[in-house]
Amino acid sequence: MLGAIAGDIIGSVYEHNNIKTTKFPLFHDDCIFTDDSVQTIALADSIIRGTSFQEKLKEYYRQYRDAGYEFSFIQWAEAKESTPYHSWDNGSAMRVSPVGFAYNSLEEVLLEARKSAEITHDHIDGIKGAQATAAAVFMARTGKSKDEIKTYIESEYEYDLSQTLDKIRETYELDVSCQGTVPQAITAFLESTDYEDSIRKAISIGGGSDTIACIAGGIAHAFYKDIPYSIVDKVYKILDGPLRQVTTLFCNKYNCL
Repeated sequence: MLGAIAGDIIGSVYEHNNIKTTKFPLFHDDCIFTDDSVQTIALADSIIRGTSFQEKLKEYYRQYRDAGYEFSFIQWAEAKESTPYHSWDNGSAMRVSPVGFAYNSLEEVLLEARKSAEITHDHIDGIKGAQATAAAVFMARTGKSKDEIKTYIESEYEYDLSQTLDKIRETYELDVSCQGTVPQAITAFLESTDYEDSIRKAISIGGGSDTIACIAGGIAHAFYKDIPYSIVDKVYKILDGPLRQVTTLFCNKYNCL
């Protein structure tokens, strides 16, 4: 989970200023947390307290209205009686990493990932993106190899993970769909050598850098376990007090610091 938040923050300055290289300053003075982090922490808070995902997402939206939400989510969050808006975009995948850390079987993870997605993203691709991401986090956390993760994701979700990042980087542009984001983020993790490398590789393909790095970062955190202290320290300085508190509570409870 912390790895997803770090990916979002590091990638925040590159979403509208894409770079096609892994060689860039890891943190910039303008780095911020975006709606990716806010929604991720909202789901973590929901899991800790046993409240509904919908309740917490709306609560956090009210507290962080300027985090950069997409318009359909804003309409959903502000409605008294909210119904899913059949979204297939990557919002369901960017926020789901806490699910992969918190539950102890793949069956539970897939069920909770579906629940976390379908309150807004009830399109099959929105659910699929959340489940594939959460499954990758869970498998990484529980000791599966990269080959095992790749084989499972390809067979269960029909994502093509055969294209290399070098090839993706040549033509990749902003794509807000799960179909055009989750496979690329997983590939960045698969080709990485450590946590930081996964973030650099995710950002290097361009597109929605904060979201791609958020998804890749959650999986990489689960797999590599360690995030360099320099990254953790900077992330905790950028998050505000309430977000830091929930992040710490979750990571302590589920052993993901």
